Amino acid sequence: MTAGHIMACHDCDLLHRLPAVADGMRATCCRCGAALARPKRNGLERALALAVTGLVLLALANSFPFLGFKIQGQARETLLLTGIRQLYTQEMQGVAVLVFITTVLAPLAQLLVLVYILLPLKLNRRAPGMFQVFRWLRTIEPWSMMEVFMLGILVSVVKLAKMAQIIPGIAAFCFMALIFVLAACMASLDPHVVWERWEEPQ
Repeated sequence: MTAGHIMACHDCDLLHRLPAVADGMRATCCRCGAALARPKRNGLERALALAVTGLVLLALANSFPFLGFKIQGQARETLLLTGIRQLYTQEMQGVAVLVFITTVLAPLAQLLVLVYILLPLKLNRRAPGMFQVFRWLRTIEPWSMMEVFMLGILVSVVKLAKMAQIIPGIAAFCFMALIFVLAACMASLDPHVVWERWEEPQ
């Protein structure tokens, strides 16, 4: 990270002029000790690779069977979007919309925004409106709650295990992998690197 940037501490708002911080090191606030900058080695490239991987996993999770049910010799498979549609047709429109937003729409928007921002930066370019889009990313981030949905699925599977044979589909494994990939992507992303690249002359 380049030196000379002025930054306010996220915890106590004390202004600092940051020194040069090498990858793997961190700068801390002299008043409260909070971390100001913690550059990660190849963080931008790693976040971009994970974002692309997340898009592939999300596409697979919505294309293949999520769960299979086998009762008295009869087997039935269901897709992720099929469950959302069933909620909607059973007069639970609010729940269906909420599940769709938190498990499909918000993660998709989050991953697309990351690729939109990081891919041009990797090519030493700036995406149009990158500043506003990056701020929007922080707004939609709390709406991505796939882990809550997965926890609900696991609870339902445990309750239904005595009534039917539950067969996890390819989409279920892709969805679980997507939870970890998205978390790793956001952990790898260093906002300070994004702002620095945005300020660099083109």
